[in-house]
Amino acid sequence: MPEAGQPAPDFTLPQDGGDPVTLSALRPKPVVLFFYPKDDTPGCTIENKDFTAMRADFDAAGAVVLGVSKDSVDKHAKFRGKHDLSVILLSDAEGDVCESYGVWGEKKMYGKTFMGITRATFLIGPDGKVAQVWPKVKVEGHAEEVLAVVKAL
Repeated sequence: MPEAGQPAPDFTLPQDGGDPVTLSALRPKPVVLFFYPKDDTPGCTIENKDFTAMRADFDAAGAVVLGVSKDSVDKHAKFRGKHDLSVILLSDAEGDVCESYGVWGEKKMYGKTFMGITRATFLIGPDGKVAQVWPKVKVEGHAEEVLAVVKAL
């Protein structure tokens, strides 16, 4: 997992309803890059709705908010439509970006072990370096906490 001060691994991923997004092309804007396990699950839906509800505040702070999961572009489009989401959703179907950010790994739930995405957020500064990392995110209040840090950049 990249740490604060390290260069953020660059990537290009497809988004629902638009052109692919390349991280380095967004400079010098700060980027909030949040990884979440799966579209349309309870925690992931709340997290995406929270970032959507605060989209204008992130825009005013000059930041771009990107949500990443392994779901397909089509599934993202359905998820966006169902919940009226406005954040950019990127599809990492192959899992390469999840691997490079260290969020893909073994998880345990209800006594079962499986591979999946660990919910984590990275704030990437205008210089392309990781400014802050939130590993193992708890959804409640997370978007507000991230916004406060973005405003302090």
